[in-house]
Amino acid sequence: MKKSAIVFALFAALAAGGCTNMSTQQQGMVSGGAIGAVAGAGIASITGGNAWTGAAIGAAAGTTAGYIRANRQQ
Repeated sequence: MKKSAIVFALFAALAAGGCTNMSTQQQGMVSGGAIGAVAGAGIASITGGNAWTGAAIGAAAGTTAGYIRANRQQ
């Protein structure tokens, strides 16, 4: 369990550092995709569906929502 926590923390640090050179639109799309993936996986797990499928659908919907929101702010 400790090894997976270290790997997760390292991944989170690298992901956060990789967003520094992104445009507002790109940051919105990445954030929307990540939030959508987590929400989709959670909803699919609760309802008895496949979490991977829920994550994929949620990521696609979240990325699209992030793109639309970023374009409206410009």
